[in-house]
Amino acid sequence: MRLRALLAAAVLTIITAPAALAAPAVAHGSDVPPGQFGFVAKIAMTKIPRPDGSTYGSYCTGALIAPGWVVTTGHCFHDAHRKRVSGKVPYPTTVTLGLVDEATEPGVARKVTEVLQAKENDVALIRLDTPVSTVAPLTVNRVLPKVGQQLTLAGWGSLTATNPAPATRMQHGTVQVAKVAPTTIGVRGAAPAITTSACTFDSGAPYFVPEGKGGHLVSIEATGPGCPHAGIETTSRADVIADWIAARTA
Repeated sequence: MRLRALLAAAVLTIITAPAALAAPAVAHGSDVPPGQFGFVAKIAMTKIPRPDGSTYGSYCTGALIAPGWVVTTGHCFHDAHRKRVSGKVPYPTTVTLGLVDEATEPGVARKVTEVLQAKENDVALIRLDTPVSTVAPLTVNRVLPKVGQQLTLAGWGSLTATNPAPATRMQHGTVQVAKVAPTTIGVRGAAPAITTSACTFDSGAPYFVPEGKGGHLVSIEATGPGCPHAGIETTSRADVIADWIAARTA
């Protein structure tokens, strides 16, 4: 298996944009086994506007948390000046779920119709045009995360920050909670390496505790420095917006 520093949701990394706008993704992780983590969403966006009127394409990662809803990083959806937006999806966006290897599996594809931005942290809910009934969603954690707690990170981000490209095989790894703040937690790589970390196109990737076909969502990838890295990664706590998510996805 190829290793890469784990995980998926840092800022939208632009396929055709300058490197300064790129966002890190999963590095030094390992291939996800077949049939695992089908709730992890690969989010593809096209025709994202720039101030000069041109457009570009990019990717983020997310997680299914209800049949018709995916949670991801808020900054994945923005206007030409990179201000987060809510309401009708601002550009064509497709979500793919239920697969770990694009070369051998078709997955389940849905269009995104609406974006809702959280106020507490950099998190957004995106509504799918048709609910997904064949993939078990994650349950949103309501318990305060603890320093030392181990979480799984899984995503579709790049394997490297050099000439990044979204992965075609989902990656995962283990991280440990190193710091707890009012709306975020800091995590650092634990396995397969201390440099297991998020990378470009991992923005919005879930940090979770696996359980059966699903699990408990603890946090969401927020920013992500260059990868791979052994430092602390900032992620958005799920528990502080659990009520907000429940009210909008019921």
